[in-house]
Amino acid sequence: MTVLLFTIIVLLGAFVAGLLGSLTGLGGGVIIIPLLTLGLGVDIHYAIGASIISVIATSSGSAAAYVKEGITNIRIGMFLEIATTISAIVGVIIATYIKADYIIVIFGLILLFSAFMMLRKKIDHSNNEKTSVLANYFKLNGSYPVDGVQKQYAVHHVVGGFAMMFVAGTLSGLLGIGSGALKVIGMDNIMKIPFKVSTTTSNFMMGVTAAASALVYLHKGQIDPAIAMPVTIGVISGATIGAKILIRTKTDKLKLVFAVVVVFLALQMIYKGLTGAA
Repeated sequence: MTVLLFTIIVLLGAFVAGLLGSLTGLGGGVIIIPLLTLGLGVDIHYAIGASIISVIATSSGSAAAYVKEGITNIRIGMFLEIATTISAIVGVIIATYIKADYIIVIFGLILLFSAFMMLRKKIDHSNNEKTSVLANYFKLNGSYPVDGVQKQYAVHHVVGGFAMMFVAGTLSGLLGIGSGALKVIGMDNIMKIPFKVSTTTSNFMMGVTAAASALVYLHKGQIDPAIAMPVTIGVISGATIGAKILIRTKTDKLKLVFAVVVVFLALQMIYKGLTGAA
């Protein structure tokens, strides 16, 4: 395969990944890494390096809009980033010492989990009846605009949410994904933060977490510009168009179809990882 053909395939694949990832809320990494490893035979470490760069770019672009609207809780995001940034570096170090086949199997399992989370009915777990001592101490309680009115919310179980961020950051560094599903679980289900605030704050955090991982992958020489550049351009382009389509599109059926594709890719990666055929 020529370099030009490889670049075109990666660019188009990344565009589709960004488009579908934006419409379904999963991000582009769940598609682009299987495309690079299963479809084009790229080493999993270089695929992860390219995916991390695209996560930084897409998170930076979309997070700015949510911060401007006052939905994202920057204080919570930066507080939890202490856990995700440290653990992301731990994840990168783990990736150095375990076999690529194991990473592929773990990635497949995370894909299955992400597909389940995508189809799961979203429930707002927030309540303002009480808050935690730590939330008061760190001033994490906040408010966000709802129909032009600022709605107050309280933060709960700070320690549990912080612990979940260690898991999310480790997987982010290990697999080159944003770990948005786990971050939302930590904030929405454990810390009882409103779902809208949880998702936008997770989006804000993904870029910072990925930046920590990227420094290590860059130092190890596993970020190849020839792969990372078309991946980033394609994912950003697809995600930008996807965000515009999302406003006027019902995505329930699309999510179902996308979930089937993700499950198929997950089973492929698990099989190839277990058999050493990757």
